[in-house]
Amino acid sequence: MDRWAGKVAVVTGASSGIGAAIVEGLVEAGVQVVGLARRLEKLEALAASFEGTPGKLYPRKCDVRKEEELLDAFKWVKAELGGVDILVNNAGISNSKQIIDDNVDSFRGILEVNVLAMAIAIREAVASMKSRDVEGYIVNINSIRGHPGSPNPNFPTSMYIPSKYAVTALTATVRQELAADPNNKIKITSISPGFTKTDIVHASNVPNADNFFESIPHLDSKDIANATLYVLGTRNVVQVTELTVRPTGQLLD
Repeated sequence: MDRWAGKVAVVTGASSGIGAAIVEGLVEAGVQVVGLARRLEKLEALAASFEGTPGKLYPRKCDVRKEEELLDAFKWVKAELGGVDILVNNAGISNSKQIIDDNVDSFRGILEVNVLAMAIAIREAVASMKSRDVEGYIVNINSIRGHPGSPNPNFPTSMYIPSKYAVTALTATVRQELAADPNNKIKITSISPGFTKTDIVHASNVPNADNFFESIPHLDSKDIANATLYVLGTRNVVQVTELTVRPTGQLLD
């Protein structure tokens, strides 16, 4: 991680859960982190907790569903910090309904956050990295449910699973696009967690959310942050295309 000290990272969905844990790991490694989230007050509280750390968190309110806000965030990074070296696409939402029972607004919201915002952020980050001819890294926080397997019928998530399959395809497509450039210095990795204890369960209106994780093996946000730091720390010649992280004992996807 030493080569990333002083570099600039953008992390979406940075105010809680996996995003906040990744921000903490990056700041402790000396990275200048721009955290994007809708809840600015939570970002500011998180930034205040990092006093004395090698890096710094720059809180910025941003609803990634709104293209203008996302583009403005990247413009701010360029103007104030010079550009982005690391992008962590972490923002994601779900809904605890079956597709056949859900509505179009829900479909649209999930796809806008989980897929479209990710694609826009990747495009902007790659443009920034290439314009400065720097080494760059893109990490897409995916899910084990974005890969072949049997979805758990007892845990409906509306368009979440299709959106995560799209993340798998998006990551692979961008990796191929980057690899086609002989001068490419940018790597991209999909990290697919298994059950991880985060706020998404409450936000998805899962029944009995407070007790959801008591009876199933699960990861903590710190585990996914550690996975992110691992891939960032690999040598330049190493391309981790997919990193799947499951809790020991997890049976169902």
